[in-house]
Amino acid sequence: MKNMLLLYILSFSMACGANKPTPKAATTSLVADGATLQLVSDQFKFTEGPAKDAAGNVFFTDQPNNRIWKYNTDGQLSIFMENAGRSNGLYFNTKGQLLACADGNNELWRISMDKSVQVLVKDVSGEKLNGPNDVWENASNGDIYFTDPYYKRDYWTRTEPARPQHVYLLRGGKLTTVATDLVKPNGIIGTADGKRLYIADIGDNKTYTYTIEKNGSLSNKKLLAAQGSDGMTLDERGNVYLTGKGVMIYNAQGEHLQTITVPENWTANVCFGGVNNNQLFITASKSAYTLLMNVKGQ
Repeated sequence: MKNMLLLYILSFSMACGANKPTPKAATTSLVADGATLQLVSDQFKFTEGPAKDAAGNVFFTDQPNNRIWKYNTDGQLSIFMENAGRSNGLYFNTKGQLLACADGNNELWRISMDKSVQVLVKDVSGEKLNGPNDVWENASNGDIYFTDPYYKRDYWTRTEPARPQHVYLLRGGKLTTVATDLVKPNGIIGTADGKRLYIADIGDNKTYTYTIEKNGSLSNKKLLAAQGSDGMTLDERGNVYLTGKGVMIYNAQGEHLQTITVPENWTANVCFGGVNNNQLFITASKSAYTLLMNVKGQ
């Protein structure tokens, strides 16, 4: 009888234990063990637009000084281009050319590595853009998406937006609007498979995710985070990196995973680079930094 009672108690305890939720494993830091921010340089006026080429070199802008810089995989810094159209956001297309939000004249440029420039977009039905800010190309079909917020520049004569602050699609030379309900769209990035687009509405302090349809239009708008962002990037796990007061990392479900503190007043943009694509490159005010990560860029 005693043995049967013990067997019953043991079975009951095991059953109860099986029904208990399994504790979640501790979240592993996305930053490499022991890694700290490494200052590249603080010689700039305001850094923006980091973009990685196929080799892992990172190009970025010093917009007020009208330059595009190159930080190569050996850690060497050099000026790639002077008189760079007051470029802001950059992105490498599949042909190894830089797409540049050149808001000196409110245009979208394509820059070859020999520094020749082609103006892809100069106006909308004869009206100037506000000032292209951030850009992404869908590698699966060459579609180009860019944001067009208004930020007053001291080199402009106009003092108000030229037109509504929209997000545009350039497909086959034709320009269309794909998002018209945002207050001030800024950061933009898409997934490597070309199926999802993230857009930050910095004017409403929110970041959204969209489905990219076959015709290039956007659908299924969903809130990712109640936080805006200047620039954005993605890692191989689908985590989204937002910028502003440091770098804030969210998973694809919108859960905040980690914050990287940056010792500057403003963190403008971020991308992955380096030979192994696991070096986070951060543009922040007058400086640029790198940080070794446990993950790679997408």
